[in-house]
Amino acid sequence: MERLLSKCRIKSQLVRECLAECLGVYILILFGCGSVAQVTTSRKENGQYLSINLGFALGVMFGVFASRGVSGAHLNPAVSLSLCFLGRHSWTRLPFYVFFQVLGAFLAAATVGLQYYDAIRSFSGGELTVTGPTATAGIFCTYPASYLSLWGGFMDQVIGTAALLLCILALGDQRQGPITDGLQPTLVGALVLVIGVSMGSNSGYAINPARDFGPRLFTYVAGWGEEVFRAGNNWWWIPIVAPCVGALLGALIYQLMVEVHHPPSMSESKALSRPEKTKQEMSREVRL
Repeated sequence: MERLLSKCRIKSQLVRECLAECLGVYILILFGCGSVAQVTTSRKENGQYLSINLGFALGVMFGVFASRGVSGAHLNPAVSLSLCFLGRHSWTRLPFYVFFQVLGAFLAAATVGLQYYDAIRSFSGGELTVTGPTATAGIFCTYPASYLSLWGGFMDQVIGTAALLLCILALGDQRQGPITDGLQPTLVGALVLVIGVSMGSNSGYAINPARDFGPRLFTYVAGWGEEVFRAGNNWWWIPIVAPCVGALLGALIYQLMVEVHHPPSMSESKALSRPEKTKQEMSREVRL
């Protein structure tokens, strides 16, 4: 068995990273959307809103555990984009990461759809609907509350994703004090949980373009049709664009308010002092 597995080993680092991202997002959506499916199709007899929050939080945690050692466990195009802007991730890798993140979300949504096929049909009376009392499209992707405007929804996603990135950067900031490797995924899961319980009622706290678009694409091809893009006053683009804006904003806030003010490390101090020494030597040479 070991020999067979060794022959399957992929040498390309980029491909390995992309597969890890795909698997990490798959785990996230499998548990997250699976928890929504259970709560919805059981008419809240087998779970409540908190069950959904826990499903996504634990899904994120295990997704990070599965992929962090290979790809860094971005699991979110908005996170990858922000890290590119900060110079911590390659721009050339960004489109590959995004594609495989969306692919992982699509495949996980398809898995949940297959697992809950009979339950969804029974709950909805055989009709795959996007809105109404027996709507099931919301199992897979987010839709706004009836009172929410597009502008309000955009701001909701910007604020939620900004909070996500701000806290992720804080958790990864070694100058704030070391956090053990095994604890970081748990804390990221706790972060998603607190965002869910505090910012979830407006539109379901997508805060992740792949988490929303991949499952939405699945519902489109699986029978829910074009209504998944028209519902909510053409809501579909909000969970794609707004999280990217929010992620950049959150990263900028953390940089300007915390990280840029850290005192320089020993290596940075030496690097900064070298040009000064060179100037002093040059002035001595001129005097001589």
